[in-house]
Amino acid sequence: MHQLLEWLALPQFGLSTVFMVAFISATLLPLVSEPAVLGLITINPELFWPAILVATAGNTLGGGVSWWMGLGAHKAVDKARGNATDVRALHWLQRFGARACLMSWLPVVGDPLCAVAGWLKLPFWPCLAYMAVGKFFRYLVMTSVLLYFMPGHIVP
Repeated sequence: MHQLLEWLALPQFGLSTVFMVAFISATLLPLVSEPAVLGLITINPELFWPAILVATAGNTLGGGVSWWMGLGAHKAVDKARGNATDVRALHWLQRFGARACLMSWLPVVGDPLCAVAGWLKLPFWPCLAYMAVGKFFRYLVMTSVLLYFMPGHIVP
């Protein structure tokens, strides 16, 4: 954690580090990006909005990668089975369509949800847009709340 904070303190690495951590954490790899965002904002309060936007972009693009992984998995399974995959168990998700990706901000289920959206062949661009909205509000709310409860820190 100390090394991460040192990197975040350097303006030339702070936002790119936040982007990479947010991107990787949106894939199916177990990583949390909020501490990186909070660390950067704590050290450089003037980067509040840039950090939120960069984290949102990285996390949304990572969700897009998960969507493509889900689509690829679906195609691979269909090809191996020789027929279309039966997805009746996922009918409720299909009912919500791309709007379901608005919930991609949720812990534990949010990142797999992006992959399932790809599996279901939900439209990519609307899914990505809903992911971006959900992830933006997650970073905005979580970072603001954490800064509010940290003594001596005020949201810029």
